[in-house]
Amino acid sequence: MDTKISKILTYVTGLIALIGFYFFIRIVAEGDTNIENDASLQNSILSPFITFSIITLIATAAIAIIYSLINLFKHPEVLKRSFIGIGILLVILVVSYSFASDAAVTDQMGNVLKEGDAGSTSKWVSTLINYSFFLGGIGLVLVGIDFVKGLVK
Repeated sequence: MDTKISKILTYVTGLIALIGFYFFIRIVAEGDTNIENDASLQNSILSPFITFSIITLIATAAIAIIYSLINLFKHPEVLKRSFIGIGILLVILVVSYSFASDAAVTDQMGNVLKEGDAGSTSKWVSTLINYSFFLGGIGLVLVGIDFVKGLVK
């Protein structure tokens, strides 16, 4: 990485750390009970801290996504592998959807729960539960295969 960019990133990181440390000191200096009991104190300390945290999170996520996309378009072979991976995930999602139930959600006694009517919401919840199980199972199988390969070597 270029030394100028590295220096700039170091300064930006230091500035973010100093701002976070400033908020930390303000929160510790005021104390938990004072902050819990005084709404104006909450607004003067916690609201700016939360806003700063949200801005930092959004900026970090945006930078990560932008640089990932730039690298994908710079290296077409990586872009191709990414599309293959996304395609595999979509196939697993379709399989999960086909196995999902759209029946009404019931309790132990068989009574339909409030807001548990049958329909698309229930089907998508069931789909995502199945999807999680499929991905978890695939992950466990691959970890097991890697473990066995490690034992053989």
